[in-house]
Amino acid sequence: MAKLTNGEKLYYSISEVAKITGLKEYVLRFWEKEFDQLCPKKNRGGNRTYTQKDIEIVNRINHLRKKEKLTIEGTRAKLTMKKNKEEKAVLRSSAKSKTLIGQIRNDINDLLKDFS
Repeated sequence: MAKLTNGEKLYYSISEVAKITGLKEYVLRFWEKEFDQLCPKKNRGGNRTYTQKDIEIVNRINHLRKKEKLTIEGTRAKLTMKKNKEEKAVLRSSAKSKTLIGQIRNDINDLLKDFS
């Protein structure tokens, strides 16, 4: 997979996104059908390729569902509501942090497997 200059990947597989976010692959597939904002591209083989932005959207959906206890409909409505710039910046920063934490957790688990 291609990487950016800071070491982040350009594209992630569904299994990598599942590890990063702590969600099951079937949940990601279901959310893709339920939320228009989540639309990972598919490669020639038909496999989903998630970008960093897609992962941030997954983290926002997860936050709304689990922390704010919203239904699918409530989450969909909240995602489509217009937000002021400050709210958007806070949400984006929170989603990026959760993505980074998930990636670090994934890297640590890989390292632990190497040493055990």
